[in-house]
Amino acid sequence: MTATSVGALLLCRADPETVRPLARLLQESMLLTPAGDGWSVLVPEGKPWRRDGDGGGHAAGHAGAEPVDRVLGGWATALAVGSAWPVLALWWDGERSGFTLAAGFRRPVGYTWLADGTPAGEDEAMRTFAARLGLDPVLDVQALEALTHEDPETDADARLLGLLAVLARTGVSLPPGLTPGEPAGRLRAAAGAHREAELIEWPGWRDAVRVQLDAVEGGGLGPWLLGPRARAVAVAQVAAGLPLTLWGARRRSGGWITAGLVLLAQGALGLAYNRFRREAEVARG
Repeated sequence: MTATSVGALLLCRADPETVRPLARLLQESMLLTPAGDGWSVLVPEGKPWRRDGDGGGHAAGHAGAEPVDRVLGGWATALAVGSAWPVLALWWDGERSGFTLAAGFRRPVGYTWLADGTPAGEDEAMRTFAARLGLDPVLDVQALEALTHEDPETDADARLLGLLAVLARTGVSLPPGLTPGEPAGRLRAAAGAHREAELIEWPGWRDAVRVQLDAVEGGGLGPWLLGPRARAVAVAQVAAGLPLTLWGARRRSGGWITAGLVLLAQGALGLAYNRFRREAEVARG
C-alpha cells in the first residue's frame, strides 16, 4: 500500500438487478458487477475524496471533497436505509484501511487498521458485524477477532483480505483485480473488464422515479408498497430524510446528504406508487 493507493468498494448483499435502481440514486457514476452468490459490488468511477491537510491520508481530488471513509460510510448508509439488504463499504487511503457495515436504520458499525496493520477499532464491532450478517457466532467470530490482534507481519491489505475470506463463506467472491490496496483507477479497469459489468449513472430525478417504478412493477414489489401501512412507512422515510439531508449539509458531508436524499426519494417513490395505483384503478372504473 502506498500514499497513492486510494480506493473503495461497496459490497451489497443482493443481485445486480436488485441493486441497480437504488444505486442510481447515489448520483455517482459506478460500475456494477456480480460478486459471488447473492452479492454484488459497486466500484466508484470518480474519486470524491482528497487530502484535507489535517494529517490524514486521503487521496487528492476536487475541492470540497471528503475523506474516503466518510464518503463510503454515507453511500453505504444511503443504500442500506432504502433497501432490505446490508451494504459493506471497504476503503483504504494509504495510511488507513477499514470497513463500514450499514443495515437498515441501525447505526453503522465499522473497524479501522493503520497501514501497517495495527488495529485501531473497537473489538466489539466485530461481534456486531458478525451478528448483522448472520455469520457463525463461534468460528466466524473467532476469525474476525483474530483481525483485531496485534500482528507485525500482517498489514492493512492483509486484514481486509482476511475479512473477505470470512465473507467468502456467505458467498462473496470478488472479480479478479478487485483487491484491497489497489488504487481506484486499477479497480475501475478490473471491474470494467468483467463481462457482466454495467455502468450505473444518475438519470435525473424524473427518469429515476420512472426507473424505480418500473423496477417495483417488474420485480413484484408493488403489493408491498400499497396500503395504509406502506404509505405510513413512506411518510416516515420522507420525515427522516429531510433532517438527515439538512444535517449533512450543515456538516458539509456529501455522503450523508446523499443518504438523506435517498430516504426522501424512497419515501417519494412509495407515495407516488400509491397514487399511481389509485389513479389506475379509478381509470379502470
